[in-house]
Amino acid sequence: MTFPYTRMRRMRKNDFSRRLMREHRLTADDLIYPMFIIEGSNVREAIPSMPNIERVSVDLLLKEAKELVELGIPTIALFPVITGDKKSLLAEEAYNPNGLVQRAVRALKDAFPELGVLTDVALDPYTTHGQDGIIDDTGYVLNDITVDTLVKQALSHAKAGADVVAPSDMMDGRIGEIRNELEAEGFIDTLIMAYAAKFASAYYGPFRDAIGSSSNLGKGNKYTYQIDPANSNEAIREVMLDLDEGADMVMVKPGMPYLDIVRRVKTELEVPTFAYQVSGEYAMHMAAFQNGWLDKDTVMMESLLAFKRAGADGILTYFAKDAARLLKN
Repeated sequence: MTFPYTRMRRMRKNDFSRRLMREHRLTADDLIYPMFIIEGSNVREAIPSMPNIERVSVDLLLKEAKELVELGIPTIALFPVITGDKKSLLAEEAYNPNGLVQRAVRALKDAFPELGVLTDVALDPYTTHGQDGIIDDTGYVLNDITVDTLVKQALSHAKAGADVVAPSDMMDGRIGEIRNELEAEGFIDTLIMAYAAKFASAYYGPFRDAIGSSSNLGKGNKYTYQIDPANSNEAIREVMLDLDEGADMVMVKPGMPYLDIVRRVKTELEVPTFAYQVSGEYAMHMAAFQNGWLDKDTVMMESLLAFKRAGADGILTYFAKDAARLLKN
């Protein structure tokens, strides 16, 4: 492989040859679209830190879902905005069979049975303190009692018709307990997407604004249960544990700053691997687009292709609709 016998530019010269040797491709099948849902009817609220992303009531959610089906996006992910009067220390609203998420799941499955519905299993939207679990008098999140509540929440989502329950809380042992309960109750085909490698990242700020947990959390943090951003081997151990407990798929979160983790999970464990292009990543991109510093379409698609190149089987991204439109056209 010496010059001039090997000229790398030969294959790059023409469109046909570039297409022939292209190693990775992005399709609508790779995309999961996250949506924020709120109570009410015909309600739509802008999220200032996430341009073009809104909180919507369930009736408007169904209109959005129709477009997702038309664009070929296979899955929608739901994140609730819970009113203050329904938040509590014990997060009882999380497993209310007539809660916001449960009603939204039923409506989606009735209207669009072919659309995959993924639900977030975590307590931060439901707690008065914004943590992902039940706390003691010092503010420390108690693991086992939190898992008990997460199991109830996941089961309520499965009963409503959720195709995928996605525990994002990072409590120890919760995947096994959820899997056992789903099996015991006959939900043997309900998928679990474990947020197995979720880091204590600073990129989550706009998301917390969107679901209304930011003010509850205040200056608090989640260092005692989310992974230290400095650690790679620890993330692999977390993924292995969740797989052993019955996870069908695993999630790495955030996305682009942690593509090395995506690559390690896919290469070392060879399991269905997903990544979340989180709210902070979206907000940064949108700021650059709106200021004319970067071209939206090309940079958006390049950012999503990076996930595929790293080994992700799918991407949870707020760009899903925009990307699917480009791909369709």
